[in-house]
Amino acid sequence: MKPVLVLAEHTDRSMCRATRALLTLARRLGPPTVVLCGAADPAGVTELGRYGAARIATVTGPELDEHPAAARVELLAQLVRRTAPAAVLVASHRLGQEVAARLTARLGSGLITDVVDLRPDGPVAVQSVLLGAYRVESRVTRGTPVLTVRTDAVVPVPAPAEPTVERLDVRFPPAVRAVRRIARRPGGAGLRPDLATAAIVVAGGRGLGSQQSFGLVGALAAALRGTVGGSHTATELGWCTRHQQIDQLGTIVHPRLYLALGISGSVRHRAAMQHAETIVAIDRNPGAPIFDLADLGVVGDVHRVVPELLAEIERRRATR
Repeated sequence: MKPVLVLAEHTDRSMCRATRALLTLARRLGPPTVVLCGAADPAGVTELGRYGAARIATVTGPELDEHPAAARVELLAQLVRRTAPAAVLVASHRLGQEVAARLTARLGSGLITDVVDLRPDGPVAVQSVLLGAYRVESRVTRGTPVLTVRTDAVVPVPAPAEPTVERLDVRFPPAVRAVRRIARRPGGAGLRPDLATAAIVVAGGRGLGSQQSFGLVGALAAALRGTVGGSHTATELGWCTRHQQIDQLGTIVHPRLYLALGISGSVRHRAAMQHAETIVAIDRNPGAPIFDLADLGVVGDVHRVVPELLAEIERRRATR
């Protein structure tokens, strides 16, 4: 069977679930080859093998850090030409989407984004659209299929294997160095999952009233082991960073649980979070558009409701 290339960044806890989800889908198409950008530590190899990795190809070099998108595109393009894989799978986050789009253009093949399921015949990629009302099935008709996967929508399933580990020597052409990363600034998310692939997202908006009150968003996200997001207004006011902005021009999210704190729900915001499985909204305006999408709506002051919610979470943890 043809191999399936799976792009993984590293094997620590922050990326582990996404990689396990990619491997779970990849196994349906063929033996997975994990393309690991960085060194493979023994614990990481064991974890990848537990979820079915047949081969682990490790690549190191300054290009992967200084030129992240271009270097990954070049790396995957070389591997596709060497191995003729059944498909290439990457996580559907910001870097993954860029890498997938550029790789598709490089290969002259087809791209399917935000995949939630895979069937081996074709392969057939399944997408969830219109608030889950429809499931769209698509197939790439030319070249190697490149698929970005909504890893939050996939339940990782173990399938133990004994992977072989190979260190690749990849030479990057000068064109890779056309754009260089010159700085990296932490956005306050710590070890939380990437916003685009997080299973739990807590977002805040203008209704919080101040940057100090926006701290409630971080506190609730930490309590739920989720990720912080914000509305366009919260971003413009400087309460959260631009990469935490949830709307059509920022990040589109697909979490299992989405909590909106003080967000009225503009069209652009709702378009970016409406695919969440469960939506909980807290706002003092009973006519806020966000309540039209919410599975559970709380009409009240976030400054009173959220502290009570945090206290209840602590009470329940204490009684476990």
